[in-house]
Amino acid sequence: MKFLGNKAAAVPLMAITATLAFGIPQAGAQGLFDMLFGGGVKHAPQGEFPQPPKNKPKVPGGGGSVRISGPSYYTYKADRLVRVDFSALAAKPGPAVPQDAAFVPSVTVAAFRDAVASLNDYELYAEPDIAKALIAYYSANPDFIWVTGTSLNSRAQDAVRVLGEASSYGLTPADYTVEVPAVATSTADPNAQLKELVRFEMALSARVLRYAHDAQDGRVEPNRMTGYYDFPAKPLDLQGVLKTLAHTQEVRTYLESRHPQNAEYQALRVELESLQASAENDIVVDPKLLLKPGETSPELPKLLTLIARDLDDETGGAYGEILSRLATSEVYDPELIPIIKAVQQKAGMKGDGVIGPRTVASLAGTSKADKLLKVEVALEELRWLPSDLGSPRVFINQPAFTASYIDNGEEKLKTRVVVGRTTNQTAFFYDQIKQVDFHPYWGVPQSIIVNEMLPRLRNDPGYLDRAGYEVTDSQGNRIPSSAVDWGAYGANIPYSVRQQPSEANALGELKILFPNKHAIYMHDTPQKSFFERDMRALSHGCVRLQDPRGMAAAVLGTSVDYIAEKLKHGHATENVTRNIPVYVAYFTAWPDLSGKVEYFDDVYDRDSRLKQALDATEAVRSPSS
Repeated sequence: MKFLGNKAAAVPLMAITATLAFGIPQAGAQGLFDMLFGGGVKHAPQGEFPQPPKNKPKVPGGGGSVRISGPSYYTYKADRLVRVDFSALAAKPGPAVPQDAAFVPSVTVAAFRDAVASLNDYELYAEPDIAKALIAYYSANPDFIWVTGTSLNSRAQDAVRVLGEASSYGLTPADYTVEVPAVATSTADPNAQLKELVRFEMALSARVLRYAHDAQDGRVEPNRMTGYYDFPAKPLDLQGVLKTLAHTQEVRTYLESRHPQNAEYQALRVELESLQASAENDIVVDPKLLLKPGETSPELPKLLTLIARDLDDETGGAYGEILSRLATSEVYDPELIPIIKAVQQKAGMKGDGVIGPRTVASLAGTSKADKLLKVEVALEELRWLPSDLGSPRVFINQPAFTASYIDNGEEKLKTRVVVGRTTNQTAFFYDQIKQVDFHPYWGVPQSIIVNEMLPRLRNDPGYLDRAGYEVTDSQGNRIPSSAVDWGAYGANIPYSVRQQPSEANALGELKILFPNKHAIYMHDTPQKSFFERDMRALSHGCVRLQDPRGMAAAVLGTSVDYIAEKLKHGHATENVTRNIPVYVAYFTAWPDLSGKVEYFDDVYDRDSRLKQALDATEAVRSPSS
């Protein structure tokens, strides 16, 4: 289907469609719609769809001001620890379950079976799945892993060292602490020694399993935090971990292999080590400062000191006297506006003179404490992803507002993106890219139909017909928008709405699909000006690309010229034949391919929520022995 023929005739319809698809200023919304359909647009459209009138009357049977809400954030609840029930081990002289076929008894088997009887009064607490795995493993394999004779073996020594180095991975060493028995002496009571050793055996196995789980899966179950997180389970065979450790001398190598094995994880570890050894910034400015001309803040003198400290000859000659005179001022004097604008422009920002978080970050950097949190959070989040991120891959980092195509260790494409605004947040998940749609239809999400279209449709049921949208019923039959009694529905509308391909289509000229339950994809947009903004959390949740043709060419393994030619022939779909994972990710600390870690604003305030979940996990673990 072609629709680019009569451009002159198409302009008014395009303008109308663009305005309907991307909205109008909230004030005077009804008047502008009337003006549009009465013959002419006098103001550039903004936003996406008009908000419901503030004093909209209740519609009988129509649900009034009903809205469809997005996912929410939950109060994180960590699994409670349970006391390990050793009675199954001590109840019988033999194993409580059939012995493992691969189990080879050692000379310590008899001693082990004698020792387990002393565990009945031992209070060891662990996560429920770990407690279960402990009993199952030792029932089938009734022997020591960590003890040889009457002393700790080299496996135990290596395991204890690895657990003690947990902080180098952003983990908490106290979570894996095990009380190591004193060295045995010839005069010691053998029964007391054996009792101490078997308790150490169980405690070390429990903490090694916790460490292996945390290294592979993370300490927090992300899907419990919010509906915006969507990660598949990464099963860990806990009994298998103990079996492997019982038959290897490479304990360190095995435990370290449970961590993600990618360059990004290693770069973040290097950054963490560097931060832990570094000093705090000498001048720390509130990273959330927002200050406009004429307003007052005690943070302003700190910023002025930083500016004065970094003056070059040119800016020093222009602004040195003003900075010296107003160095201690807490009032944002109009004389300071040109200085702030110059600083902003030098940092690649728009020189608007408003001091916000990005201006502060460009001058003061990020505090050590803030960087440490961002890196520790990033390490935790990386444990939710596959250990091997794959190549080629597409990596979208929402706080950075960028999307990259990475192949064979090279960033072949990097483009700016627009992501969901704070009220329509983009989810955090990963998937596989499936297809590219050229001149796509836009299937309007139910949340947009209910929250943003329905208020207009109740008063003007035919506007979708005029604006280039199609309405279909549950059987897929097309129905005129004007024939639907929109006032009869609330949040459950039994119709689908889609926008036909056009130059004003909300998805622009193409979209890149990776089917997921969040209905998120990458796409073009007519609103090119959004890419010029520093803060680009502006969409309904999908990811808008500044260079959609470049990304389409990358994932299809072809050229931009091919994409341009394809676009000349109207609506079409092409499948992606290669295995290309896409990460719709959220990292406020992330390394580039050279290993340098960059820091970004926490646009959705997710780091603090993850910190609360980690704190909840620590609170559950802290009383464990």
